[in-house]
Amino acid sequence: MRRATATAPGTGRILVVEDEQDVAELLRYHLGKEGYEVVVAPTGTEAVKRARDLRPEVILLDIMVPQLNGWEVLGFELGADDYVTKPFSPRELVARVRAVVRRGRHDEPVEKKAHLKAGDIEIDRHRFEVRMKGKPIELTPKEFELLATLVGAPGRVFGREELLDVVWGRDGFVEPRTVDVHLARLRAKFSAARVPMPAIDTVRGVGYRLRDHGGDGS
Repeated sequence: MRRATATAPGTGRILVVEDEQDVAELLRYHLGKEGYEVVVAPTGTEAVKRARDLRPEVILLDIMVPQLNGWEVLGFELGADDYVTKPFSPRELVARVRAVVRRGRHDEPVEKKAHLKAGDIEIDRHRFEVRMKGKPIELTPKEFELLATLVGAPGRVFGREELLDVVWGRDGFVEPRTVDVHLARLRAKFSAARVPMPAIDTVRGVGYRLRDHGGDGS
């Protein structure tokens, strides 16, 4: 699986290089359901031409295709961003494609400050500490980073896909609802510690933001 270079952002186009028609149609169906435009090339030679003409965001490349094989198609490239073996789960493949697209589009990295403060919550990345009104809160690494990302930019709305990229990065394939699950766990941990949860608002259809009350983030 290769993220194509010099691609036009937001096209949502995927080139599938696969000579087995049933497999190609399976991929077209599942990726199409996700809103991607799917173009199929049955040979390596056609894949090279299609890639140059269409500039897809992702190339799904079967190694054993006629004419130029997968190794030759990528012979002068840097390699693959990810790979799956056959037989594969369509759900897993779609999730991996989504992750590769997300990483390719993420061009505004979030600054990760070492010391954060917003209202009564304080976060120290160096010490891996979270305190609410001076009381420590024990969090997992992912919960910690999710909270720190939101606290580091009060008022900014983070989409679920962006939070996945910042917090989970290349950790396999992760569904967007994972963010919702971790937010629920965060709320449960603050509740168990008997301290107020930071004011994290759900922005319907988009993601989350820490309500900006004019606190500082140093």
